[in-house]
Amino acid sequence: MTDDFTPTPALATVTETQRQLLPFVLQLADTSLILAHRLSEWCGHGPILEQDLAMANIALDLLGEARSYYQYAAELEGQGRTEDDLAYLRPAVEYRNPLLVEQPNQDFAHTIVRQFLYDAFHYHLLLQLQQGPDAHLAAIAEKSVKEAAYHIKWSSEWVIRLGDGTDESRRRIEKAIRNLWRFGGELTTPTATEHTLQAAGLVPDYAPLQQQIHAHVARVFEEATLPVPENVFAQQGGKDGRHSEHLGYLLAELQYMQRTYPGMQW
Repeated sequence: MTDDFTPTPALATVTETQRQLLPFVLQLADTSLILAHRLSEWCGHGPILEQDLAMANIALDLLGEARSYYQYAAELEGQGRTEDDLAYLRPAVEYRNPLLVEQPNQDFAHTIVRQFLYDAFHYHLLLQLQQGPDAHLAAIAEKSVKEAAYHIKWSSEWVIRLGDGTDESRRRIEKAIRNLWRFGGELTTPTATEHTLQAAGLVPDYAPLQQQIHAHVARVFEEATLPVPENVFAQQGGKDGRHSEHLGYLLAELQYMQRTYPGMQW
């Protein structure tokens, strides 16, 4: 799941247009890394063994995707930094992940809702990226979309099971939706960088993406007998480096070993 892709052309041949992709590629990498870490926190604590393993496998998928993005970002940056430098040696304000993925796990229902909201975006984004003009991004998307197809199936089925299950499961997932729904809008709200890249045709337009995501969410919520929230304020800022307090604590754990023992190799 963490196989490297064929390297991109030498830096000297990377165009200025491609260099504009760097912030976006880092955004994708940071998002996959942070969500992978959140899911890894469930290892050994899942409600049942099968789902414990499922979350660990999804975390590994996302970690492999993050590695591919970080490797590409390092090439685009051209300053000699490695994937490990980008993952472990940047402060929180330089991370560009959306606020949703850094939110704490809390109970299983919160983890499912967070995963479902992200999966609905992630899967449909990868479908578009694999047809995009940048060959390296397309290659990463082509591999990752196969894994994302399983992720969205898994989280969608759990939303249905919790929503149309017992009184307790419904109470918990309704609470999770109330707490997390406000973070979903940031996923498809373009930053200034994304606006520029969309205008250049380098990344997908989020308007049709929103329609696809909404259609999927509506189908799943209907089967789960859950109402789709309306008129919810969209909490944003993560993609511009303005994070909640949760990211700092997460990075303190994630980056501890590399910062304590700089340059350490296994």
